[in-house]
Amino acid sequence: MRILDAAARLFRERGSAGVSVSEIMQATGLTHGAFYNHFASKDALMAESLAHASSKSLKDLTRAQQSPEEMIAYVQKYLSAAHRDTPGEGCLMTALGSEIPREPMAQSGFTAYVRTTIEKLTAHFPWPSKRSARRDSIRMLSTMVGAVILARAVNDAELSDEILREVRAAI
Repeated sequence: MRILDAAARLFRERGSAGVSVSEIMQATGLTHGAFYNHFASKDALMAESLAHASSKSLKDLTRAQQSPEEMIAYVQKYLSAAHRDTPGEGCLMTALGSEIPREPMAQSGFTAYVRTTIEKLTAHFPWPSKRSARRDSIRMLSTMVGAVILARAVNDAELSDEILREVRAAI
């Protein structure tokens, strides 16, 4: 569990290529040699750590399903400066979405995570029309993910805050 938590955090912070197995093991207080007692490869670790992090993220979304107000609060928190500023603790989609196409072992788990997120938003967000809820969920999720990616990428703090603020207001 410690290895999965550390790996998921480091992969979200620095990407797969930006972190070594040694660094992950060091973050857990274990030796590099112990890694192979748990995982066949770094790719296998990435796939399993993303599945682990997805499960945790989906639990947060499930808790938000208790009421329409909590779902709206979830979206507002997603589009916050705190989420923007902590990629290691944040959403997998915003941190790793552009890397997953180059990580075939992680694609199935990532796809399941995106699909489940869309399903939960479709079923529980207070949409004005249930008929278009799935389309609206896909648009909203894509907008939210894009907003956080852009807010992280720009080197202008005011623009970054403005991106998050405007998308929060639009949703």
